[in-house]
Amino acid sequence: MKPITYRPAALRALTGLPKRDRLAILAKLARYAETGAGDVRALSGRPGARLRVGDYRIVFVEDEAGIDVALIGHRRDVYE
Repeated sequence: MKPITYRPAALRALTGLPKRDRLAILAKLARYAETGAGDVRALSGRPGARLRVGDYRIVFVEDEAGIDVALIGHRRDVYE
């Protein structure tokens, strides 16, 4: 399992979400870190990828050292 780190903006966004959504996001991230499974697509025009969890998107950068979560937000807001 790759280690997961969170940038401050991602942590603020995560703590502001409803508990049910927060738990779903954490579970999907853990599953992706362990197995590589999930609805993940590369971002166009910038480095990184996004993981889809319902109406939320997790933007992250992955390398051999681990997963760095840059941003968590609703799908209508996260790409701005």
